[in-house]
Amino acid sequence: MSYTYILECSDGTLYCGWTNDIEKRIRTHNAGKGAKYTRTRLPVKLVYSESFDTKEEAMSREWHIKRLSRREKLRLIGSAGRSCQHPAGVSQI
Repeated sequence: MSYTYILECSDGTLYCGWTNDIEKRIRTHNAGKGAKYTRTRLPVKLVYSESFDTKEEAMSREWHIKRLSRREKLRLIGSAGRSCQHPAGVSQI
């Protein structure tokens, strides 16, 4: 299973990425060892995720989400509401 995810950083900005282990990836980000962008914006929290069967699908979805405007990303996050599936043990809004 692979995931595309959106994090909200401590400064309110959004970060989008993909991974095959979302729980580990969030811990890595919050340990300051994730993406360069998030290192200075800790802590981060998971606000959106989608699961896919292949990494290629997750990477493609990440590419598409990164091209959305902030307003469109917030709409995507908001439209998921409670239907957004977060893996057990991963913090969310």
